[in-house]
Amino acid sequence: MPAGGSSTLALTRPIGSISLLLTDKRYFWTLAALVLLGDAVLTQLVIRFVSYTEIDFTTYLYHIDVYLDGERDYSLITGPSGPLVYPAGHVLVHRFLHLVTQGGKRMALAQQIYGLLYVVSQLLAITLYSMAGDVPNYVLLVLPLSKRLHSIYVLRMFNDCWAIPMVMASIALFAKGRRTPASVLFSAALSVKMNILLYLPGLLVILVKSAGLLQTIYCLSLMAGFQLLVAVPFLQDGPHASAYASNAFELSRVFLYKWTVNWRFVPESIFLSRPFSTGLLVAHLAVLTAFGLIRWCQRDGGAFAVITKALRAPGKAAAAAPVSQSEVITVLLTSNLIGIIFARSLHYQFYSWYAQQLPLLAYRTRYPLVLKVLLLGVIEYSWNVFPSTSLSSGLLLFSNVAILLGIWFGYPLGTTVQDTKRTD
Repeated sequence: MPAGGSSTLALTRPIGSISLLLTDKRYFWTLAALVLLGDAVLTQLVIRFVSYTEIDFTTYLYHIDVYLDGERDYSLITGPSGPLVYPAGHVLVHRFLHLVTQGGKRMALAQQIYGLLYVVSQLLAITLYSMAGDVPNYVLLVLPLSKRLHSIYVLRMFNDCWAIPMVMASIALFAKGRRTPASVLFSAALSVKMNILLYLPGLLVILVKSAGLLQTIYCLSLMAGFQLLVAVPFLQDGPHASAYASNAFELSRVFLYKWTVNWRFVPESIFLSRPFSTGLLVAHLAVLTAFGLIRWCQRDGGAFAVITKALRAPGKAAAAAPVSQSEVITVLLTSNLIGIIFARSLHYQFYSWYAQQLPLLAYRTRYPLVLKVLLLGVIEYSWNVFPSTSLSSGLLLFSNVAILLGIWFGYPLGTTVQDTKRTD
């Protein structure tokens, strides 16, 4: 509160009221409501005045046409821009969209659905910021500013737009200790897009620390059960089950070099080579291991102390102290960032995987405000260069790594201590 000023909002004190909105935690959700309202209006303006560009949405619905005709062999479900390569949750989502848009004839309605989905995703991101507990109110002003994110949702309508809100809702529930619904939502997100696996290493650490080995196994079993449930139509016989597993969860898929946003500065021959792919995988695992051994368990006497406690008392939490909401959110978002850095190919829609998380992650560093803003601006710039260049790709990698290093030397477990409110 400014010296000598009022601690309440008032139209007669616009400057003081704006200062309170931007800095006083009591008005976090007041500012959040204004940001969401403004972003909803901006999204409608984008839909109204910027042309829709068809990339994959028609193919998604064409796949559903094939599915509705009775085809259950994933290897035979294909469309104008390629085969069906997403898990069964994707099929359920687009079967719903196929129904309400009359097979894609009502595209204006589809854009409105994605516009609503975008606003919901922003609400969920803001919820995570609120639960993190120490992110300044004014950071919310950054969230509506991404040109690329608006495009991904309402001008391209990629399936990533369904997975990300679900996983953010799941993270919020894990942070509150609501592990059963959180596990179901996490698996639902995974059933739409496989990139959700990037959160899994961090989630395993959080589950073992906060709930113990038995509860971790329980949550993983729930996730596996949900995957089987949604995939039942494609698992009726051996050949169909094999086709589903190899197409929906194909880990060896190689994306086209011409569409990649990261690693563009690497020559195509190297980019597509197996040694480069293997090197990225090894680096990914090495960085995850370093965070797991050195950073994510540093308050608990180290990773080996956590593992030992988990094995000796599998029914009890393995952490030395309660795991805070801030820690859950920070570890999971960091796990995702690590995976993104070492992904061989990132297409433009993949920006949605972490765009709304970046400001929060920037506040897990000790960098000055100017540097935080600069890094966020460079990342947004890099994702808006089309086609990507060696320079934009290099800037993107540098900025992502800079934020990750900032987290390593900053606040890898968050900066507040909040007990989880409920366990189940």
